Amino acid sequence: MAEVIITTIIISLVGTAAHFLYDFTKQNKFIGLFAAVNESTWEHIKIALTPILLCGLYDGFVYGQNPNYFLAKLVSIMTPVIAIPCIFYGYKSISKKPILAIDISSFYLVIFLSQFLFKVIIDAPAVLYVFEYLACVGVFVVFGAYSVLTLMPLKLFIFKDPISHKYGFRAHTDKFNIFKKKNGGKNGN
Repeated sequence: MAEVIITTIIISLVGTAAHFLYDFTKQNKFIGLFAAVNESTWEHIKIALTPILLCGLYDGFVYGQNPNYFLAKLVSIMTPVIAIPCIFYGYKSISKKPILAIDISSFYLVIFLSQFLFKVIIDAPAVLYVFEYLACVGVFVVFGAYSVLTLMPLKLFIFKDPISHKYGFRAHTDKFNIFKKKNGGKNGN
């Protein structure tokens, strides 16, 4: 359980940083492939996926010989893909508006769940080879979709930025200049 908590903390910190990294790097397009470029639900899924995929460098080294490794990794990366939109659109259907405290806490909860499920599957009895093979293919499909959907987002609500009402890189709004924009370019002084 200690490993789950440690990886959850590390992934959470990297994911939180990934929310702001695109602006910190002056909208570097390469960084935008891995960091949030707008406020869409997809970009919030992506900031969970980036550190989970990076964590594969560690867990692949430690658990790569485990017969359940790719199944565990696939479940761990699919957890935010499924859970983040379910939680967000689920509570929003009741509240009719986003609630930042729920968004932030659910992000961390989903990362914990992702790591917990990874560890449960790693520690489970070995799955059949065919399942591990299919899971390996699934990991690469998700990784490919992760990259392509940032460059060419589908015209679906999950990819639509709620601020600019655009998609992908075109939807970017400078998170650090919102105050200036609201005050006609003045900084409040």
